[in-house]
Amino acid sequence: MNPTYVSSLDKVAGIGEEERARLARVADVFAFRSNDYYLSLIDWEDTKDPIRRLIVPTPEELEPWGRLDPSSEHLYTRAPGLQHKYRETALLLVSDLCGGLCRYCFRKRLFIEDAREVNRDVSEGLAYIRDHPEITNVLLTGGDPLVLDTGRLRDIIARLREIEHVRIIRIGTKMPAYDPYRIINDPALLDMIREYSLGEKSIYIMAQFSHPRELTDVACRGVALLQDAGAVVMNQTPLIRGINDDPAVLSRLLGRLSFIGVNPYYVFQCRPTTGNRPFAVPVEESYRIFEQARATCSGLSKQARFVMSHATGKIEVVGKTDGFTFFKYNQAADPADIGRFMVYKSNPEAYWFDDYTELVDEGRIWESDRFDGDSADAGIAECGTDVEADGSPGIL
Repeated sequence: MNPTYVSSLDKVAGIGEEERARLARVADVFAFRSNDYYLSLIDWEDTKDPIRRLIVPTPEELEPWGRLDPSSEHLYTRAPGLQHKYRETALLLVSDLCGGLCRYCFRKRLFIEDAREVNRDVSEGLAYIRDHPEITNVLLTGGDPLVLDTGRLRDIIARLREIEHVRIIRIGTKMPAYDPYRIINDPALLDMIREYSLGEKSIYIMAQFSHPRELTDVACRGVALLQDAGAVVMNQTPLIRGINDDPAVLSRLLGRLSFIGVNPYYVFQCRPTTGNRPFAVPVEESYRIFEQARATCSGLSKQARFVMSHATGKIEVVGKTDGFTFFKYNQAADPADIGRFMVYKSNPEAYWFDDYTELVDEGRIWESDRFDGDSADAGIAECGTDVEADGSPGIL
């Protein structure tokens, strides 16, 4: 099977004429894209079907709310298409297209503007990486890198592999969920992974399964092929209203991922991006859902962390009492913030870290004037691998 892609609601048989007319205005602002494989997962008789909600526009998206760049990614652009926010990790925007357009996308600015952030010529980005030996991780993202022709993707990865200090290459993709046939029908893609994911220089596939129904037999087959080719497959998903905000659903997702050998890495707080109001869940409600889901999982499924990808870093929600909420920086733009622990007065209406204004207490794992980047480099060199402060591969 080769799925047929559609970018017009007129091509979606499950949407009636009256509804299509109501949704046209939304699609004019926030683009629609999907394919017949993914649309086949929808129960069109259920108006609250989670797969439908994930991919089909909803009128509430036009409610004024949020910003187009809520994590201020523009502040960390160092070369065309290249972001460098965390010391060890660089991000290359290599595509301005996805297999499907998630309605809650945090980078939808790429699809409603002219996507100047994506640079098809990655030469300047690669030169920047080459000149910064502290960069041991490179994340290919966009858009979705697996939308690219395999030859183009191979060229980018081959050039990265020429840079000795780049140990890990990560591919951020939702194609295993949106179009697993992209993997199944392309032996060249799997051959490329076999060639360039070896020894201490691994390729990580950062998948995005957001609901257990996306884990079809075909999708699991695609994942297995990636794993067999030598890729390390991990998963991250935002926690989204109407999709996975039920603890039983989220628990089932985390469990099934562990069953197929996919490490649940991050569960993200939905970013307050323009158009995302109908999908957002308050931080403290999200944390309760997350913890309730983990309570019914095995230990392997509990590895996921609940974080906000904030402008200043990866902020994990680590605890909650009646009056206070506890946060920790897992990763930070300022290395001195890594491990910083913060206690804020509870705010049940908060949707983002910026909504917390009453800091009660804080602490750091080291004094900022004692943190030495060179000594961190020495530690990485000594152990012969790439780690962050939390012991896991980083991601922007």
